[in-house]
Amino acid sequence: MPAPRNVHHATTRLLSAIMLVIGVVLLVRTLAEGGGPLSVGVIMGVLFVAAGAGRIALSRRQQG
Repeated sequence: MPAPRNVHHATTRLLSAIMLVIGVVLLVRTLAEGGGPLSVGVIMGVLFVAAGAGRIALSRRQQG
């Protein structure tokens, strides 16, 4: 059975990757439908990508 700390790191990376993918999908879909740079989809997409990438970076830094 894996250590709880390893499960926590793996789950954090998985959820962060999902957030990143959701952000990219939001961006692509919004831009494909003609959304501008200040539309809600673009802003939310950028925020999701930033949050997912930031969590992955912090997780890697903490683990070693």
